[in-house]
Amino acid sequence: MPSWKTVRDDFPALRQQVNGQPLVYLDNAATTQKPQVVIDALSHFYEHDNANVHRGLHALSMRATDDYEGARARVAKFINAAAPEEIVFTRGTTESINLVASSWADANLKPGDVILLTEMEHHSNLVPWQLAARRTGAVLRYVPVTGDDGRLDLTQLDRLLTREVKLFAFTHISNTLGTINPVAELCARARAVGAVSVVDAAQSSGHMPIDVRAMGCDFLAFSGHKMAGVTGIGVLYGRRHLLDTMPPWQGGGGMIAHVDFFESRWKPSPERFEAGTPNFADAYALGVACDYLDGLGREEIQRHDAGLAQLAYEKLSALPKIRLLGPPDGERGGLVSFALHDVHAHDVVTLADQDGIALRGGHHCNQPLMKKLGLTGTARASFYLYNTAAEVDALVASLQRIQKFFS
Repeated sequence: MPSWKTVRDDFPALRQQVNGQPLVYLDNAATTQKPQVVIDALSHFYEHDNANVHRGLHALSMRATDDYEGARARVAKFINAAAPEEIVFTRGTTESINLVASSWADANLKPGDVILLTEMEHHSNLVPWQLAARRTGAVLRYVPVTGDDGRLDLTQLDRLLTREVKLFAFTHISNTLGTINPVAELCARARAVGAVSVVDAAQSSGHMPIDVRAMGCDFLAFSGHKMAGVTGIGVLYGRRHLLDTMPPWQGGGGMIAHVDFFESRWKPSPERFEAGTPNFADAYALGVACDYLDGLGREEIQRHDAGLAQLAYEKLSALPKIRLLGPPDGERGGLVSFALHDVHAHDVVTLADQDGIALRGGHHCNQPLMKKLGLTGTARASFYLYNTAAEVDALVASLQRIQKFFS
């Protein structure tokens, strides 16, 4: 088992003070801090191997290509994809989902087809499907959330997941509720009616083991910056037979097999979806982040994160006039969202910052869910491998001070 106190030393950003207090960084669902090894890898790449990838015949280009394609193979192993060709590099989860919504959906959906989503989806897994429905004439359906306990009402699936459904998109872990959804079951249910499944793994990819073959998903999207990697790099996993039947999303260099003045032919996946100069340096750093996380053990990371979230849920529950969202036990990832009575979430975040505590406040890109729950927003504490039980205590003490200030 890793020594979590020692692990904390790997992250230089955590050594600073904020407002005269040691930084307590609890905004990991938005972005995680970066270990020194990832920062060093990015610097080393730019200092030694920086050149455009593919087609270049000089030494730096060949080294950069090896780094880039090596990162693709590393990411494939990280999620247990069948082959590196099933990994498409993007700018992040949002772009990955938009790629599927523009390429697969536009080519396969028609008026009257159904896109099934859930009421807990992040805007990035909701708005692209609204746009796809508008373009294709498909209609949207939603699996309801049961309430503050934050679970999907799976008793409604037989009614909602019918043969008219051509695509079922859902989050693995809710970024507001913390709910861990039963993705393998949902993918199997989608497959049983002939629907394609899309998993938003932005909140799970660096926090727990991911096995796309065990899940049985058709597509899966995640971002490097939420899993100890750098910003600007993301991943779309897609089954090879689906990727190779999808039209390109963008056109340009790198994705073509042949170009004439009036028509062109495309390379197979993943190249057909990576038009232009790819983000090769950040992809390389993402591969290093995968190495770092697997060195610690993702099962151990999951237990650590979930343990802190459960501890926070229990201690926050003891505070007066607080409303907590998400499952009270068991099926929770490493975050807790809450609302203090008569205190706006932005005020909570602002005052917690005075104590050196970084939280996130607002609707968390979940406006329809907030409206359903009768909220304008919540404050959110989200945990990662470098957080500690003492930081949970610091959070509770800060919230007690805030409540006293507003009483």
